[in-house]
Amino acid sequence: MYIAQQKKQENIAEYVLYMFQIEDVIRAYQFNVDQILEQYVKPQFPDESYLNQYREWYQGLVRSMQSQRIEKSGHVSEVLEVLVELSYLHNTLINITKDQKYLQLFEAAMPFIDEFKDKSNLKDKNIIEIAFNALYMKLLLRLQKKEISAETEEAFDAMRILLAYLAKVFHQMRNGTFDFSQN
Repeated sequence: MYIAQQKKQENIAEYVLYMFQIEDVIRAYQFNVDQILEQYVKPQFPDESYLNQYREWYQGLVRSMQSQRIEKSGHVSEVLEVLVELSYLHNTLINITKDQKYLQLFEAAMPFIDEFKDKSNLKDKNIIEIAFNALYMKLLLRLQKKEISAETEEAFDAMRILLAYLAKVFHQMRNGTFDFSQN
């Protein structure tokens, strides 16, 4: 809960990946908030003074996931809204401001995004959501202690750098410090 809030304020890309993980945690515990708190939250945050706030947060996510019918897969609307905003910003940087740095990063990442799209079931998703799913897959591979080849690591890095730049511009835009006319 607090981690999500902090990530949302500081690094929107980390927030999206964190929320992907939390959604999967909820699914893994079959939407049982008591088990999530006991087996997942308490070992990480032994200070029980925040337990009721975590309970409310997880209960809210469970309700959202169930009401939005994403029990098996998909993302809560709040995360999807962020992905849409990032996609709009991506399109703005490419087509309107023609941000040269972003265009270079995008050109470097695009072959890997296309390859990941071809190998996944994400063919109906936009480029930004595909890149986030690829990075989430990397996180899952690391958690499973699976080896990642140098070529795959290169692909992940290209997408990570693209999304890091996009996240930086997103926060600058939100703070009013990004000048779209200067790119």
